[in-house]
Amino acid sequence: MEPPLRAENILFVDDETSILEVAKEFFTLRGYKVFTATNGQQAYEILKSHKIDCCFTDINMPIMNGIELAEKINRLDNTIPVVIMTGFPSLENTLKTLKNGVVDFLIKPVNLHHMELCIQRVLQQRQLFVENILLKQAAEQKARLEKLNRELTQKVKDLKTMNRITNEFLTLTTSADVFDRLVRMAADLVHADAAVFHLTHEMLETPIAISRFLSTSEPSSPRDLPEVPTEFILEIGRDQLPVIAPPESANLQQMSVATLMASPLTIRGRVFGVLTAFRKTGRSTFAEKDLFYLSVMANHAAYAIENLALYENIYQNLFSTIYAFVRAIGARDSYTEQHSNRVTCVARIIAEHIGCSQEELEILHTAGLLHDIGKIGIRDDILLKPARLTDEEFEIIKTHTTIGANIVGQLGLWEREQAIIRSHHERYDGKGYPDGLKGENIPFLARILTVADVYDALTSDRTYRPRMSEEAMLQIIRDGRGTQFDAKVVDVFLELFQQGKIQFQHICKGIPITN
Repeated sequence: MEPPLRAENILFVDDETSILEVAKEFFTLRGYKVFTATNGQQAYEILKSHKIDCCFTDINMPIMNGIELAEKINRLDNTIPVVIMTGFPSLENTLKTLKNGVVDFLIKPVNLHHMELCIQRVLQQRQLFVENILLKQAAEQKARLEKLNRELTQKVKDLKTMNRITNEFLTLTTSADVFDRLVRMAADLVHADAAVFHLTHEMLETPIAISRFLSTSEPSSPRDLPEVPTEFILEIGRDQLPVIAPPESANLQQMSVATLMASPLTIRGRVFGVLTAFRKTGRSTFAEKDLFYLSVMANHAAYAIENLALYENIYQNLFSTIYAFVRAIGARDSYTEQHSNRVTCVARIIAEHIGCSQEELEILHTAGLLHDIGKIGIRDDILLKPARLTDEEFEIIKTHTTIGANIVGQLGLWEREQAIIRSHHERYDGKGYPDGLKGENIPFLARILTVADVYDALTSDRTYRPRMSEEAMLQIIRDGRGTQFDAKVVDVFLELFQQGKIQFQHICKGIPITN
């Protein structure tokens, strides 16, 4: 059967040839004449030599990206509608492109039938737009501009919603937080009375509701939520498709609700949960846009869960490497390993008392354990010398700060850990090393570590001298206040020492990270 003849020429631009091939086959069978290009420059040459009625383009492409192409099309012929296809929508890109002829956005992976509806819609809009230009009737032009303005406003609103969905999960650090945020946001964005996330797995006999949110418009308990039928949840999991329950569905009657919809959460093609939302009797039914938002939220929550799992795995591997370095130092010099543990413990006690955040405590913990890791690059005859170092040998031992910072940098740790390791021998008066930093220019956590480091060094037995007395140690710390050390850190240290929270002779111990 011959495809219906159409006059429209459609241009698809994407650097993924598989997408172009599928689109060309699908729309050619529907009678469109299809042109394809793998980058913006190639597409622009086609536009200059052929009459194109609609252009679908990806954003990220070599040579010329989709935003640049949209700008060029707008200058060449502003009657050609441009539809952006992207897997990573952002409000910034949207605002840029909406000013340059972009009439719609499609989120990858794109459903071909949705794309066909989009083509029909934008072609109809184009026809109206062209007629508007040709007729030059002020009244029609005003109405058209008002319509476009409403559409733009709606698109911006839609993209803000998409941007919110994308960003909501970025800072969450636990699965429980992800699921809690998911049900709350679902109820809010689709104006549902309640949302529930059910965990599904082949090992579970029935789905388990692990996160619920009930609208606070009426005071009630989560126990008042109607149970979502198990078969409905299992059906969503089997089909792996978002669904709005039809009005005649028995599920609505069973739950005594006006409308119900659900979307699966999948990781690498396997369903691990189902998100449902519903409205009570007397309210309007969910629309397709509501279902679309629910599906997008489910997808982003699934990405967040997968990324959390990947991050935890990478983080464990990274620290396994770090611990290997710590153990390597201990094999050469047992003092350095034990010293690093004690310094970390004391530094954390000081930091907690000062009021450092949990993130800062974790950074200090890692940097403390690794602050002398650079000694792995110092020769044994210097590192283990049972006497005082010569000036030349001391210059060599000083390089352990930069060596350590470089090692940690190669491991991919954050810059703050590197800075602490590099700066733990800087002095508040600027006479330290390796960079001669002064005062507030020294990282604050490094200033804490410096006091803990000197305290432990003074109160430890060394091969070339015995430990100092408590009185001598305290006098050195006091004398260094404002010169070698940050006065604020010294004051906190002395207060904690007097309270017995920092014990003389290193009773403080027990750093789990190196066990």
